[in-house]
Amino acid sequence: MRQQQKHLESKKERGTQQLGGTAGWIDQELLESEFRDVRLGKRFRRLVEQLAEGMGKSIPWACQDWANTKAAYRFFSNAGVNEEKILAGHFQSTRERLPAGESLILVLHDTTEFSYKREDQAAIGLISKATMRKDQQGQSIFFTTCGICMHSSLAVTTAGLPLGLTAVKFWSRKQFKGLPQRRKAHAAPIEEKESIRWLENLRDSTQRLGQAERCVHVGDQESDIYDLFAVAEQLGTHFLVRTRADRLADGGPETVAEKIRQTPRRGLYRISLRDQQGQVSEVVLEIRYRRLRIQSPQGKKKRYPALTVSVIEAREQGTPRGRDKIDWKLITDLPVSSRPAAIEKVQWYALRWKIETFHKILKSGCKAEEAKLRTAARLVNLLAVLCILSWRVFWLTMINRTNPDGHPELVFTALELQVLDRLVPDKPHAGGRKRSLARYLTKLAQLGGYLARNSDSPPGNMVIWRGLSRLVDLELGVMIGAQLVGN
Repeated sequence: MRQQQKHLESKKERGTQQLGGTAGWIDQELLESEFRDVRLGKRFRRLVEQLAEGMGKSIPWACQDWANTKAAYRFFSNAGVNEEKILAGHFQSTRERLPAGESLILVLHDTTEFSYKREDQAAIGLISKATMRKDQQGQSIFFTTCGICMHSSLAVTTAGLPLGLTAVKFWSRKQFKGLPQRRKAHAAPIEEKESIRWLENLRDSTQRLGQAERCVHVGDQESDIYDLFAVAEQLGTHFLVRTRADRLADGGPETVAEKIRQTPRRGLYRISLRDQQGQVSEVVLEIRYRRLRIQSPQGKKKRYPALTVSVIEAREQGTPRGRDKIDWKLITDLPVSSRPAAIEKVQWYALRWKIETFHKILKSGCKAEEAKLRTAARLVNLLAVLCILSWRVFWLTMINRTNPDGHPELVFTALELQVLDRLVPDKPHAGGRKRSLARYLTKLAQLGGYLARNSDSPPGNMVIWRGLSRLVDLELGVMIGAQLVGN
């Protein structure tokens, strides 16, 4: 135990020597990455730095020359490289970013798909199959999409700060089952279904974070799986899931929905909601909650016991225009005995959208679906690297909102701060305002097109990563200029 403590203290000491800048945070993030071949480890670190500086660009663009590009291709195709080894250091860094104390940590789970256009679809796999049209004989002509599925788990604080990934699973499909086969598969054990990914990531995340009692695993309706509830109880961790199945409650014959409908309203909760057109409106939610006992499904009663859970309903008053009505039924093992406790769980579930934002950064910022690698194994290795970069952009965006008064040196080097001060001068009325993290992250966003008007919301992920790309080029130009003039 003492040896492990010394190791952690040594890492923190080395990691705080240079927190800012691309090289600084990468050295700290990958400190625990382990490759048996030292050359692979060095190439991995160099590759992360190159892709970070050329975020959203192709591998040749990021690597700049044929030697580095060829080395990158060899790394991604190396049999000794996989997503577990690539993300090992990041997983450990996520654990070390957990705040001290006993505050709860939300682990957000979700699945996304990356589609690619390839002539050799078998080399990558399939993700979906849809009817395109019918031929002259009336037979359906199907269109299959080539790609890779990813199920990821992201740890965030209850304030919404992303701490990092805790588990990632990649897979693709070789073929699609017909209706009879799908019905047969529905009754199969969960170990034979794709749904097993929810349980595997729950186990892996809980083990990697090492503090099961602090974790609350949050998922949408797809995660409404009784096996997940039971496994969470076995591991001593918590869950908060939006329900899809209407189970029998308290032994029946009434269901959970019927029981919660009979429960008197416990209060109202007002929130501001932005629609797809950007219009903000106030929404009033009716809050109900109740403690219930649910039974395990038929065929699993010997495997899993009945569970006592809290059910929370957040239903929007009235019928909105231009969007779906909010009607959430949440199920959790945590006790809920007051209106504030129920509202707290609703707020936690609302943070689930953070992982969808993370996936958006992967696709829109890192341009993950524009990669030209030809096999699933190579693409998976690239996606694992891009996951680290996407988390970094997301963290920069959210640290600006959760810790605006932090020190700018937490993110930037001294040279980067000088470049930002020169290119984005402070407004005249700023005067001697404190050098804060929010001040310099706003300057960074302005390099990416953020207008920084008084009425503007805090900068988002897109302008942050654009600003990062420009800052890297500007910093390189300053260093080259200094060498040319001999300073």
